[in-house]
Amino acid sequence: MSGHEDVDSENTGVDGIVFYDFDDSPPYAAPAPTEQEKTVAAKVESAPIISSYNDKIRPLLDAIDKLRLLMVMKEGIQLPTIVVVGDQSSGKSSVLDSLAGVNLPRSQGICTRVPLIIRLQNHSSPRPDLYLEYSGKVVPVDESYIATAINLATDEITGHGKGISNTPLTLVVKKDGVPDLTMVDLPGITRVPVHGQPENIYEQIRDIIMQYITPKESIILNVLSASVDFSTCESIKMSRQVDKTGERTLAVVTKADKAPEELLQKVTADDVNIGLGYVCVRNRIGDESHEEASREEARLFQTHPHLSRIDKSIVGVPVLARKLVQIQANTIARCLPEIVKNISEKLNANVSELERMPKALTSVADAMTAFMRIIGAVKESLRKLLWRGDFDEYPDGSSKHGTARFVEMLNQFSYELHNCEESDPTKDFLAEEIKVLEDAKGIELPNFLSREVFLRILQRKVERISCTPIKFAETIWDYIDGVVMAVLMRHSEMYPQLKVSTTRAAHNLVQKMRVQSINRVKEIVQMEKLTCYTCNPEYMVEWTKLMNQQDNFTKNLNTGPNHMWMPSSVIVEGFGHIAVEHLRHHSCILLQQAFDLKMRMTAYWKIVLQRLVDSMALHLRYCVHNLVNNNMEEIVNELIGPDGHGIEMMLVESPAIAAKREKLKKSIKLLKESKDVVAKVMDRIASYGELAA
Repeated sequence: MSGHEDVDSENTGVDGIVFYDFDDSPPYAAPAPTEQEKTVAAKVESAPIISSYNDKIRPLLDAIDKLRLLMVMKEGIQLPTIVVVGDQSSGKSSVLDSLAGVNLPRSQGICTRVPLIIRLQNHSSPRPDLYLEYSGKVVPVDESYIATAINLATDEITGHGKGISNTPLTLVVKKDGVPDLTMVDLPGITRVPVHGQPENIYEQIRDIIMQYITPKESIILNVLSASVDFSTCESIKMSRQVDKTGERTLAVVTKADKAPEELLQKVTADDVNIGLGYVCVRNRIGDESHEEASREEARLFQTHPHLSRIDKSIVGVPVLARKLVQIQANTIARCLPEIVKNISEKLNANVSELERMPKALTSVADAMTAFMRIIGAVKESLRKLLWRGDFDEYPDGSSKHGTARFVEMLNQFSYELHNCEESDPTKDFLAEEIKVLEDAKGIELPNFLSREVFLRILQRKVERISCTPIKFAETIWDYIDGVVMAVLMRHSEMYPQLKVSTTRAAHNLVQKMRVQSINRVKEIVQMEKLTCYTCNPEYMVEWTKLMNQQDNFTKNLNTGPNHMWMPSSVIVEGFGHIAVEHLRHHSCILLQQAFDLKMRMTAYWKIVLQRLVDSMALHLRYCVHNLVNNNMEEIVNELIGPDGHGIEMMLVESPAIAAKREKLKKSIKLLKESKDVVAKVMDRIASYGELAA
């Protein structure tokens, strides 16, 4: 015995379908039967369960074959598939020959250079029906020329030479006595490229094999030569990577007559963990017919001193055929509900995606409606991002959270104003004030402080910081431009024909508002230079507080605390240590006037800076309000144009969108057809359940 239980003698599939393992059922591609075999076959065929079995299984196989023909696997729907793998010259072609009852291509090198889908259907007609399907063609084939036809079709797919391709070729065999099976034969594994093969031939073959055997729905038929150590076979190594427990791997051991002595021990020990067990077969030799080969195989396992000791339930092509039919049927029944679910989910997803796509525009009215919908959506998004602080559309896109970014930029602007060189009151203390006073000397009272003197200092200070508000405005508008472009691109992504012109119009609008805004900022700065005024009571409070230090400052300037030395610095509250050596050669009256002027400017400068920050904040909000509520209509006017024909460009759909729409439509059509296929078989299964009840 093999050490593994055979396929369960009774397995329940979908909705009560029961699959049986018929060890007594008639062999496929059967040899000339003995009298005893005829008696057994007659008993089996007379059993009503056989008819019931075939009636129930055939619809499942037909449904999967139809799904495969529809190429539903391209939609990501995996189908139960028997995948035939093996090392080069392991005997794969001979095994498939015997199962199909036809002569497939054979050679010492790689004779299978594309995935060959072999679809076998038991056919009662005495005349076999064979044809190839590839590259959208269906080519009828005479049985005697099947190997030649496959080679020609392979060359057409891969080109002449010895390269391989992942494009499948399908062989359909409808013939009396063949098992109802669909298998995929893959290129034999080789590590050493021969002349005409690419250097990475092993990697190419490995990638194709792994693609087919990885899905959990795949049944792996691992073809092993009896003369090799199973554990060293590349095909075993690959299958164990994806099926570690071996639960979906069946091994067929070929060339049993070439290494009979240790075969029983190999399949009994099962060192490579083949979960579905082994089947040992004899390869067809030379010009043997399939009938002759089948008789020789039966005789070999009955009479050979070593091979006859192997349990009859795991030897011979007929046993292999029955096992494969059984395993395939059970796998289909188990996977069918998941296939139905996956088809429905994929269909619903594609229908939803197609519905989300904008309808193809066929008239100017449709185009105008769609365009106004885009502009409306853009305006609402900008209101949320730049005005209301509602970020639900971009929860993770913090760079587009406009109100929060505005606050950050405004705070940075305020920091730069308050910490620039012009806002440092200790720098060259009283030097500029003294110079201005001396330049403005006139015939007037000695303690008179001219308004023009104060205004001259103010103008100089404002001029030195005038670039900061302008730089802030430019930064703000750069940011607004980026947000507007991003939002517009997002809402018009389904209309690529609009993107260039719409983004250009939006950019023009933002640039126009930028120029207006910067001009307004310049006006605000200019107003600060022309007039010194505030009604803020903090000005007088601050000035009075600072002026209270004047007497103390003057006293400490000319004499130290102990009246013995002249200090190099004096402490002034709000200023800290002030260097004063440069002030001693000036008159006391001039110093008093300069001190008064300095304290007035210090108190007023705080008002100026705060007023600039407040003005920028108010101006920013005003501009954003106009942008999102009023000025967006300018985009519409620019695109439509004075003649009103600009919107017609929306009627031309981009090739990419048209291709996507067509792809979705084809996918939906395919999935609907697939859904109909499985629905019919599920209905049939349900009717069996009712009849059984």
